[in-house]
Amino acid sequence: MTRRDALLGGLAVFATAGALQAGTKLSIVATTGMIADAARRVGGDLVTVKALMGAGVDPHGYRQTRSDIVAMTRADLVLWHGLYLEAQMERFFEDLGRKRTVVAVAEALPKDTLLGHADYDGRYDPHVWMDPLRWMGVVDAVRDALSAAKPESAAIFASNAAAFRAELEALAVYSRETLALVPNEARVLVTAHDAFSYFGMAHDFEVIGIQGISTDSEAGLNRISTLVDALVARNIGAVFVETSVSDRNMRVLIEGAAAQGHEVNIGGALYSDAMGPDGTYEGTYIGMIDHNVTTIARALGADAPASGMAGKLSGQG
Repeated sequence: MTRRDALLGGLAVFATAGALQAGTKLSIVATTGMIADAARRVGGDLVTVKALMGAGVDPHGYRQTRSDIVAMTRADLVLWHGLYLEAQMERFFEDLGRKRTVVAVAEALPKDTLLGHADYDGRYDPHVWMDPLRWMGVVDAVRDALSAAKPESAAIFASNAAAFRAELEALAVYSRETLALVPNEARVLVTAHDAFSYFGMAHDFEVIGIQGISTDSEAGLNRISTLVDALVARNIGAVFVETSVSDRNMRVLIEGAAAQGHEVNIGGALYSDAMGPDGTYEGTYIGMIDHNVTTIARALGADAPASGMAGKLSGQG
């Protein structure tokens, strides 16, 4: 069996050593905040969930700590994203999957619905959470993983997932209607790295990232120079930084445009690979996307409410 076969085999939920006692909460460790949020919404009061990566943490280069290893080896269920998002942890999850219940939830998505990338042969763009309708497939994978780990609660997990899916549909409607207000000539999203391609596909935006789909990729001087020329030639006046990526390259881009007499402003900070702070609305998946959609729409000329979809945005980010 090849290493990739083994990774894909992680889609199956392996039997956890020692059956859960009746009435015991399912202990879950998730890598990203987005997956942890889905596990909490689907699991409700029947689960306890720990997220390894908090606000501002970049999953592309994250390596497990000693405390992470202890938490995962003690958990009933470990949920990770897959699709090469947690690139530095893949070997660890391959090994852990022989002993514990480990599921790569985004690997459950049909491959023909995923975006490839010219710079990463045989890999897919992992940033599927940028489209709530695609994220539903991950929520379904979380539901299935929880149901396999705690079969007696499968009906509750199914009901919770259905309720969450309904909220995601409402979020998708808000996103579509709000972003439709952005003028055609302004529908260009310039960000720190290529995390928004699924967003662009869903809402008919051209997306330009300084770095590739992984923040480990470098933005060379030629790339920066080309983007500066594009900003000037196309009269693009707003770009966006990301909360989990250094703004160094974006500052260089803005300074380069200024040197050519073209003013570019930062339209806001977007949540790309991590959600907002714990305990905030932006620290939930729905709040994260609401913030991004509202911030982008307002910065690019749409008359969108500053408080977002449900009046809950707090200006975090």
